[in-house]
Amino acid sequence: MAETLQQPTSSEQSTSPDLSHSLFEVTDSPLSVGDLARLVLTSGDGAVVTFIGTVRDNHEGKKVLALEYEAYDEMAEAEMRRIGVEMMTRWGLHGIAMQHRVGKLAVGETSVVIAVSSPHRTEAFQACSEALDMLKATVPVWKKEYFEDGEVWVGQGAG
Repeated sequence: MAETLQQPTSSEQSTSPDLSHSLFEVTDSPLSVGDLARLVLTSGDGAVVTFIGTVRDNHEGKKVLALEYEAYDEMAEAEMRRIGVEMMTRWGLHGIAMQHRVGKLAVGETSVVIAVSSPHRTEAFQACSEALDMLKATVPVWKKEYFEDGEVWVGQGAG
């Protein structure tokens, strides 16, 4: 379910960034970095930077078989939107998209994608990195790791 973007009121228009090239979504469907890169790109951009988080096959010396993600969808999407607005304002972005998968994912599958667009690469790289750090720290997504010898919930922000 994607976060519904509401038009700002007249008092907010001077301070709220244009979110027409933005998306904040928790989904059980496979993620496409290409779709998000195209969504955030505007004619005024010289850079699009993306981050793709994937399920790796190991953690702390143990073989990982799969990961499972759960989220409080509405709160997660609202928090991603808050992060997006902050990144757009701080770094002068033209677009930002953040998607996180939920459900059980196999090794190699994509769990999170962030795409940002900006007139210049430095701001795009900084914003993408900072947005990921904030997502991991504050978005209510929980991760369960499946190992050969059992499973464990890692907790919020571990995505």
